[in-house]
Order: sequence, then C-alpha cells, then structure tokens
Amino acid sequence: MPQTTKIEWADASWNPVTGCTKVSAGCKNCYAEKMAKRMKNMGSPKYANGFDVMLHPITLNEPTKMKKGKVIFVNSMSDLFHEDVPLSFIIKVFDVMNKTPQHSYLILTKRSDRLKEIDSKLNWSDNIWMGVTVEDTNNEYRIKDLEQCSARIKFVSFEPLLGPIDTNSIDGIDWAIVGGESGRGARPIEESWINDIKDACHIKKIPFYFKQWGGINKKKNGRLLNGQTWDDRPISKRLMH
Repeated sequence: MPQTTKIEWADASWNPVTGCTKVSAGCKNCYAEKMAKRMKNMGSPKYANGFDVMLHPITLNEPTKMKKGKVIFVNSMSDLFHEDVPLSFIIKVFDVMNKTPQHSYLILTKRSDRLKEIDSKLNWSDNIWMGVTVEDTNNEYRIKDLEQCSARIKFVSFEPLLGPIDTNSIDGIDWAIVGGESGRGARPIEESWINDIKDACHIKKIPFYFKQWGGINKKKNGRLLNGQTWDDRPISKRLMH
C-alpha cells in the first residue's frame, strides 16, 4: 500500500522507483538520499542498493488496493523521469494511475527535458498532475518545458527556494508551492523571495501554497508567512482539505 506521508500537500506516497542522482543545486542536501541510506542500514530490501536507481514492479498495483480517493505523491524517493527509468516502466506507472481515477497523483521532476521528450507517449488522465522543481533562476527553463506537457494541472515546487525567481516565468502554471530547505546544512531562504512569488500568483490568479520556512528545526520555524498560512490549491475535491 502507498505509505502515509508527512508532506503537507499529499496524503500518501507511492514509490515504484527509488534512487536518484544529483542534477542541480537543489539536490545538494537531498532528504531522499539520506532516508535511503537509513533504510539500507535498517535492512530494508527495497533499499539494498542504497540510493541507486531501482525499479519495484511488485509495488505497481498498490494504489488499486485503496478504494477511498487519496492525494498520492508519486516517487517521493526518486524521479520518475530519471534517464535510468525505462519508458516502458513509466508507461506501466501511468497505466495504474489511469485505472485508479479515485486518486489524484502528483508527480515532480527536475528532468523536464525528458518529460518534454516523452510527453506524447504517455496517457495523461485528468487525475495526473505534473510538476517541476525550480530552486533558482538557473532552472526556470523547467517551467517552459512543463508548459508543453499534456497534463491537465501543471504545478511548480519552488523548494528548496535558494534565490529570487523571475516571476514572469510562472505564466501558464496552475499552482505554486514554495518552501525553504530543512535539516542539517539547510541553506537560508529570504522572505522577499517568497513574497515576490506570492504577489505574482495573486496578480495572475495562481493558487499559492507556502509549505515551510525550513531550517534545522522546521517545526519550530513553522509555516506562517506574513502572519498567516497559505494553503491555496487548484480546485479539486480531493485536494481541498
């Protein structure tokens, strides 16, 4: 079964693929890499090879066992569009999502070039939401790639946000999530960077979600921005809590 998750914008996570490799600045303190090493040390067979990319066909049908609709984060421990994940396996993952319309599936990638390359080969049912991670201006091109995707809902996760963003780049998206880096070695986030995105979202009528300030003690730092929480989401019964 998909596992419950502490990620604020999802109910559960489903990992038919685990493992990844670093591609940009946001990967430096990857939480999934640290978690995979911990799981390997605990003897978990799923992480026997640590953070090497591994396919787990045995997990493919897990969402079909859940009849009640959930918001499921796909591959919280990997990147579905990693170059080591065969197209044939990605199609199998999509097939499961196509066959379980009771769930909303949220996918995030930093490999927007591959997303753009294979987009036409995938069946984008309405319950599949596609997102890209953009941590700084060097990676804003991922948003342009995302805009060419066939998903009904396209979103951007600015997490960890490591610098100011050109807010003109967010035209054409349906949701913006912003968050600071957390854990040991977390890099700082500035309030002005967040507010620039929030204000642009307000003008462009894009739902804005502030996930966390982050830092070493993310619970203590909380998620209040300008004295309030920001939990806007695209219109969907399963995403409105």
